[in-house]
Parts: sequence; structure tokens; C-alpha cells
Amino acid sequence: MNKTTHEVTSIDHTCSTERKSHHSEKTKLSLIHRLNRIEGQVRGVKGLIEKDTYCDDVLHQIASIQSALNGLGKQLLEHHLKSCVIERIQEGDREVLDELMTTVNKLIK
Repeated sequence: MNKTTHEVTSIDHTCSTERKSHHSEKTKLSLIHRLNRIEGQVRGVKGLIEKDTYCDDVLHQIASIQSALNGLGKQLLEHHLKSCVIERIQEGDREVLDELMTTVNKLIK
């Protein structure tokens, strides 16, 4: 997609830095709640390292954080598919599929 010249509609799809998501308040609060928990877990791991906690215990906590991030990613991907992607396809924007594949490939690395 040429990201420099596109007509701007009520929902701006010209550039990923200019696009806005349109989450419901419930979805947004759920995402923020999950992120707050993950942030706390990361601070906890930092504390474990500062206390010279046994590496295996720290690695288990890191695995837990990765799992939590994966869950957050799945939740966001589901919302993206059910709203943003469908909307853009209905608008005739098939390039969203390439964008989606790039994103999915990054998520499953």
C-alpha cells in the first residue's frame, strides 16, 4: 500500500501511525487491566534479579509473563480481525490481508 497518498475517510487508514483503533470501553479496560498485571509481573522479575533469586525461578516467572503477553496478543488480534480487518475489507482494502499476515508472523515467531 502506498502510504503517502490516500483519501482520508472518517476512519483514517493512510498510515499505521495515523490509524486509530476503536475499542469499546469494556475492551479497552480489559486490555489495560491485563497490561497492568503484566507490568507488575515484570517489576516482580526485576526484584527477583535484584535479590539474586535462583535463575530457574526467574525463568519460570519470565515464562509466565510471556504467556500473559501471548494472551493479550490473542485478545487484541481477535478484536482486530472482528472489527478493523473486516471493516477494511468491506471498504475494498485488500492490502489489509498482507498487513495482517505480517502481524501474525511477528506474533508467532
